[in-house]
Amino acid sequence: MNEKDRPDTHPNQRAPLAYENRRFLNGPDGRSLRILAEYLEPLSKFRRERIQDTIVFFGSARFHSREDAETTLRRLQKATGNAAGIPDALRSAECDLAMSRYYEDARRLAFLISKWTQTIAQPRHRFVVCTGGGPGIMEAANRGASEAGSKTIGLNIHLPFEQVPNAYITPELNFEFHYFFMRKLWFAYLAKALVVFPGGFGTFDEMFELLTLSQTQKLAKHISVLVYGKDYWSKVVNFQELVDAGTISPSDLNLIQWADTPEEAFEILRSDLERHHIEHPSASDKEPDIAKTRL
Repeated sequence: MNEKDRPDTHPNQRAPLAYENRRFLNGPDGRSLRILAEYLEPLSKFRRERIQDTIVFFGSARFHSREDAETTLRRLQKATGNAAGIPDALRSAECDLAMSRYYEDARRLAFLISKWTQTIAQPRHRFVVCTGGGPGIMEAANRGASEAGSKTIGLNIHLPFEQVPNAYITPELNFEFHYFFMRKLWFAYLAKALVVFPGGFGTFDEMFELLTLSQTQKLAKHISVLVYGKDYWSKVVNFQELVDAGTISPSDLNLIQWADTPEEAFEILRSDLERHHIEHPSASDKEPDIAKTRL
């Protein structure tokens, strides 16, 4: 083309860099990068905050503190007889107050654990309380750890009905996930103990997934599984019937330990953690780079 025939302008402008192209990143072809980001971003933060391992708390998001439950109940008691539907609401509030004991127990247990971990002389933070980041038992555990003056982790999930992070998560350790399976990976990745409080479908899902990984020896480390509140769990799951029916082995029941008070649960957890991860550390306990920690 002669110089005189060259157009003064042409349609092409500088294309955006691929990693700045939001249409691509948010589209189906960018899914693998989004998944990888939900692995690498937490990994980077855990390194920066010097988190070595965690204790994960699971339980209902619907429980409230005793103070909040008592306030709601008193308000409804005053309104009884003045509006339709109050008796049902009153019964619900009475149940909520009864279940608030688990909120307070989770708060107390997280406080005890966090105070103990502060006495462990190690260069990285050990056995940091980690939750799903929302309300209920999650809030209670984050709250107890925060009240003890320790770091505390929240692995939140982006949901249509907006589970917002609770106020007690360490800001630098507040995460938001899109993919449930990446959130689950981070629950298991650094965990050295799992504490399961009464809960619903989500709690069942999380507990049984970790029990299955342990049962099938897919974990390259020892994870203590402590189920809290035997009175509740014995009503909703008949573990012995699983043995009697032959669907699990009798020895599989040994994967679970039980507790009914924060002090009892703390002693069980401290004993297990000292035996398996302090006195006789595994490879993951000695490994300074959490990127090399294996499930």
